[in-house]
Amino acid sequence: MPTRAPSSPGRRRRRASPQAPSEAGARSSSSSPSPSPRKPRPRLSRRGRAALFALAGAMGAVGLSVLALVLGYGHLHAPDAGSMVEIDWPAGLDSDQAAALLARHGLVRSEGAMAMFLRTTGGTSAFVPGPHLLAQGLDPWDLRHLLERSPKRPTTRVTIPEGFHRFDIATRLEKLRVAGKNAFLRASADPLLLDELGIERKGALGIESAEGYLFPATYDFPLDTDPREIVRRLVTEADRRWAALATQHAAGFASLRNTLGYGRREILILASIVEKEAAQPDERPLIASVFLNRLLDPTFKPKRLQSDPTAAYACFSEPDVVPACAGFTGKITPAINRDSKNRYSTYVNDGLPPGPIANPGAPSIEAVLAPAATKYLYFVAKGGGRHTFSEALDQHNEAVRKLRATTTSAERPE
Repeated sequence: MPTRAPSSPGRRRRRASPQAPSEAGARSSSSSPSPSPRKPRPRLSRRGRAALFALAGAMGAVGLSVLALVLGYGHLHAPDAGSMVEIDWPAGLDSDQAAALLARHGLVRSEGAMAMFLRTTGGTSAFVPGPHLLAQGLDPWDLRHLLERSPKRPTTRVTIPEGFHRFDIATRLEKLRVAGKNAFLRASADPLLLDELGIERKGALGIESAEGYLFPATYDFPLDTDPREIVRRLVTEADRRWAALATQHAAGFASLRNTLGYGRREILILASIVEKEAAQPDERPLIASVFLNRLLDPTFKPKRLQSDPTAAYACFSEPDVVPACAGFTGKITPAINRDSKNRYSTYVNDGLPPGPIANPGAPSIEAVLAPAATKYLYFVAKGGGRHTFSEALDQHNEAVRKLRATTTSAERPE
């Protein structure tokens, strides 16, 4: 058999072996920068660490002390001299300026401590500009809540009796710390607010205030309420009650409109007079009938309602205009009734006064919309809150004579 020649050494296959790195690759690898070793952080000595901890602890203690001092001051009541302070709070005061203003009014113990308290508890950016009523003797937290008009401030119940005029309401609101007297009077006579609320303006002088539209009822108000919000709420309630009464007595409303040209405003004026004259509920429709009979009866001239409370109202609303109001203490005098400058006096002016003289309740408004069917033209008090009603002048004069005789007899010493 032929034999295979042995392969030559040059053709012998060699196993692949890993390539050695090339010189260029070796140069490239050796030329890339190697990370520099980190320098060891210097370690504080045991004494240094102790000093650092001591400093941090001292700073924390100081912070806690300041916080405790401020929060403790926050519950420290200011001196109380029993006074209420009306402030028209300016916009943009910082903590120092706010503290200075409060200090000037005797509302804080320390101006500096109050400034620190305000800065620490949030500053003054939430304070509401405008009228505020602040009582002496409050603590700084109380003042903050009031000036922010916070929902956290207390609420109080306010009862406005029937027949209160806006000056009475203002006095009560201030007494109950709900709003300042002067601020409420300004708000209830603000022409822009009256226009917003749709209160009718009529006549050469127009309506000077919301008198007659501030419905007497019981309300809950937070302390230091914006007076404009109080006016809005009272007028809204008056609108709601009026809508119900006008619907219920639509025929009476139509009759007054057709015979006397009365709208809501005139009905409220007459109802306010009835409210001030009537002491007994059952006499309201009778008193309303007297005034309406005088206005409607063509033989009754001049058309004078001759109601004392109308003349007295000028001594509240415009005392500087009426000379007879000088020294007014609440008692109605013949001079006040007869003063020719008293435009509210129904003794010297025909018809209705220029505006309501009080805020009537629903029964008095209803008495005007549905008066008693009488021919009475006169009435006079007879004691016990009741009146004697007469159709003729001679009957009325006799009733007046009896009243004077009774009064004189009661005043005689036994």
